Amino acid sequence: MPPPRTPLLTVDAVIIGKDGESIILVKRLNPPFKDYYALPGGFVEVGERLEEALRREVKEETGLEVEVERIIGIYDEPDRDPRGHVVTVAYLCREVEGELRASTDAKEAKRFTLKEAASLKLAFDHEKILRDAEALGAWK
Repeated sequence: MPPPRTPLLTVDAVIIGKDGESIILVKRLNPPFKDYYALPGGFVEVGERLEEALRREVKEETGLEVEVERIIGIYDEPDRDPRGHVVTVAYLCREVEGELRASTDAKEAKRFTLKEAASLKLAFDHEKILRDAEALGAWK
């Protein structure tokens, strides 16, 4: 298969827990970054709107329903994903309902304090996305 002619598109979710302080991360089941924690997210399907893809990916990976608050940023470094040029739109979300559980390509879904999450080595550029969310006042 020839390489794509344009970057691939993904969405990522910074999910603030119902307590207003925790963040939900998933442990990746598959490469790249197998066994690293990451923000829930994934590839946008053809014909799918970004927020629909975000809600689908969050539900698939964590079992949770979320309310989308705002875009944190667009991350487009060509080398941010070892599989190729992948652009992501990161969203700030709040947990609404559901039971936290790992599913699909997540080995584990877990709540962390922001301090705990900051001490983890995260997949892709998710440390930067978390810092950007914090700078926006996501936990205030």
